[in-house]
Amino acid sequence: MADIAGMLDELQHKTAHNPEWKARFLASREEADPISAFCRICREFGYEIYEVDLICAGENFYASMRRSTNGGGENSPKLLGEDDFYELFFAGLENDK
Repeated sequence: MADIAGMLDELQHKTAHNPEWKARFLASREEADPISAFCRICREFGYEIYEVDLICAGENFYASMRRSTNGGGENSPKLLGEDDFYELFFAGLENDK
């Protein structure tokens, strides 16, 4: 699997400087299936990102973070939002005004 986080970071940076791309991504959130629309746009722009890869990458990243916090396991603090690369992508776009 390609590095989804790296691709999203690169894509987010390019999108922040391209108003047309940004408008397309923001409009995708209004579609009936926004995650599929988002991934389809990513692929149109040359980033092979599929729904399952996006979800798995976030979950794997989150699991890795939990294992590294206080020895992992049930005593680890809840890390809200750290597993949702889709929402993190948009949060970065919205904060980059």
